Amino acid sequence: MESVTSSDAGASSVVPSVIPSVVPSVVPSVEPLSESNVARIPHILPHERVFPIQIGSELFKLSGASLSSDAPSYFSQYFLCQLRAAAENGDETGTSLRTLYIDRDPVIFRDISLHLQGYHVSPRDGTHFVRLFSDAQFYSLPKLISQLYEESIFISIGHREFQIPRDIFTDPGNSPNYFSLGFAVFFTRPDDLFPGLEREGLIRPPSILPPSVPNRSADTFAELLSLLRGYPVHIRDEVHRQELLRDARYFHFKGLEQRLIPHAISYNQARRREEIVLRLENIQKSGISVLHEGPEPGAGWVQYARPYVDEKPAELVLEIGGETTKIHFIGGVPRAEFFKDTKARVAKLFEVIATKLNLPPTTQPLGLLMASGGAGSQPPTPGNTPLSEDLVRVVLDPDTAILLDGKEHIEEPVQNSASAVDSPASSIGGAISTNPRKRRRTDGSIVPGDEEWTVMTGQWRLRIQGSRGGKSGVECVLVAVKLDAVSSQLGRNTVRGFLGS
Repeated sequence: MESVTSSDAGASSVVPSVIPSVVPSVVPSVEPLSESNVARIPHILPHERVFPIQIGSELFKLSGASLSSDAPSYFSQYFLCQLRAAAENGDETGTSLRTLYIDRDPVIFRDISLHLQGYHVSPRDGTHFVRLFSDAQFYSLPKLISQLYEESIFISIGHREFQIPRDIFTDPGNSPNYFSLGFAVFFTRPDDLFPGLEREGLIRPPSILPPSVPNRSADTFAELLSLLRGYPVHIRDEVHRQELLRDARYFHFKGLEQRLIPHAISYNQARRREEIVLRLENIQKSGISVLHEGPEPGAGWVQYARPYVDEKPAELVLEIGGETTKIHFIGGVPRAEFFKDTKARVAKLFEVIATKLNLPPTTQPLGLLMASGGAGSQPPTPGNTPLSEDLVRVVLDPDTAILLDGKEHIEEPVQNSASAVDSPASSIGGAISTNPRKRRRTDGSIVPGDEEWTVMTGQWRLRIQGSRGGKSGVECVLVAVKLDAVSSQLGRNTVRGFLGS
């Protein structure tokens, strides 16, 4: 093999003035890769010739076969132009070829030269990856760029390095996310690297740092990564769950967040349907639907499917805690009042349900609504929705599990003619729609009709039923499933715990 070098490498060296770019007009067409020609090296440069390239302080000599194996590139274009210029000057042997000098890191180029010689080169760590990634683009090596685009990326979380397959971050339920948005250069298409960068006049590519998130927990991210890979993670306690949820939300893993939120899915044999228990603050409007059931038009039960996770909806059992619910027994008819953020959340939930039922978001006349500043100026209360008054209708039936003042409590429903007019009876799913007028503790004492309960934590089904005297043809009723309530300050003090106990 003939070696072609410059007689004076220093005098004949060439430094590129801008980032190399391949000009298709000066490069022969390359046959598309296929099974038959994947190992074939195109004849862009003479395979038997040796071409000198000096990277920084180190001189490399690569054959035309090696340089043609990943072409068109800056190297193949440069030496092809040299050969053509020599031929035009009558130098058929090309002995006047000059050494190509490029002021880049020779350590990284050693790996690139191995790639050109046919070896597979894998990034060793984050720093090696970004330098190899940057120089592959600088030298315009299409095969190496494509290979690195498919490689796992290195990300430092909390000063610990993780090697992560790219497809983990491209799952539809968890993308776009913190990484695909914050480190877009590593997730773009191979033909759109360095998005938004104007290459004209640039001497070298921009400096790239390995992706790093130093202010998050490496241990927590390792557990999130296991979940993303499909492995189960044991949630030790509520504090651990909140740590996982906090970082899942930080990294914008929406599908993973839905898998981590507290929930319980079970099959109710008595009702013959799937149920899902969720807290009010974890409800997403995209997961809400209504299962129409019963003889009344529009009647049914509210269902829920966790976005990105559940394939089909289940009957929603809504959990509301934080002592933000009070049940008023007005004339023996129970109605719920909500406080603080719960009041706004219940109102928003009713608005979404109304939208699912094709009801208007408000029942106020348009002129009055616009005069008061529009729908956005209305306070978020259930009474501003077409499905309820400010005090939401509640159903307590014998199947409701009630713990009142720390004692088991049993409801004794009695049909009342006046209440029957306001709330027509419904046999949806076998539920009892009559309003309780008497309440009996397990010790046999009768509780007076007019009183108030503060619900510490409650679980409710949401039933849509006809309404004769309401603002629209239907209303949303909260059917109690399980309640932990107190009826007085004494009852609250009785169930109060001591710090650290």
